[in-house]
Amino acid sequence: MLFGGLSPRRRALLVGITALAAIGAVLIGFRVILANLQAFPVPDQPGSVVMVPGFGGGVGSLDGLAARIRATGRDVRVVALPDGGVGSLTEQAAVVETVVTEALRAGAPSVDVIGYSAGGVVARLWVQEYNGQRKARRVITLGSPHHGASIAAVGAAGLPGACPIACQQLAPGSRLLQGLSSPVPVPPAWLSVWTVDDETVTPPDSARLEGAINVAVQSLCPRLRMSHSQLPTDAFVTGLVLRAIGKEALTPPQNVTCVSS
Repeated sequence: MLFGGLSPRRRALLVGITALAAIGAVLIGFRVILANLQAFPVPDQPGSVVMVPGFGGGVGSLDGLAARIRATGRDVRVVALPDGGVGSLTEQAAVVETVVTEALRAGAPSVDVIGYSAGGVVARLWVQEYNGQRKARRVITLGSPHHGASIAAVGAAGLPGACPIACQQLAPGSRLLQGLSSPVPVPPAWLSVWTVDDETVTPPDSARLEGAINVAVQSLCPRLRMSHSQLPTDAFVTGLVLRAIGKEALTPPQNVTCVSS
């Protein structure tokens, strides 16, 4: 026998060491399997839609778009941001994770995330900090200051009392913005839409996102005039969003009809 010549005490010791080694091997195997699962993308199957409001957390601006998406039969969840939507974007991302988790536990195969204005930055932060690559199928941002907004920089520098934490984090060059991955991780597939007429997020092309499909509304429809606040309500942009979260692969928009509302 293997341990036949050993004393009972030494035999027990060797048996224990062998058992621990076997358990260690099993644990390493589980870790490898878990790592592979985490790297595997979510199914390209439409699931729930999670919508993230902009600075101030007002959900009313998303009501119309949410209704249009629900009319297609999709489950839509609009995130109620903490601290009136002006607190830390990191804490907002944590709330997005709670909403996403609820949707997945309810049976959604994946989520599509739509972030309006600062909500798009929160969506990026959520993907990065909460393993969004394993949960999100598509991420759409509308007029989002991915590189910061000049109005936030002015507020943070000259009027700190009037520039809460979220405002400070949206100033160009902030620690939070510098800490976001660029290009964005793929999957999920990304679409960033903005308007050159934006006077809230300036410069408007702060919405340009490396690794995403980038669409300035006027690059498709030069005559369309559209403000920042119209992005989540305009019929043309709604059409772009509906196509982007549909069953077909996310590709640059083509052959669009330039009708606005």
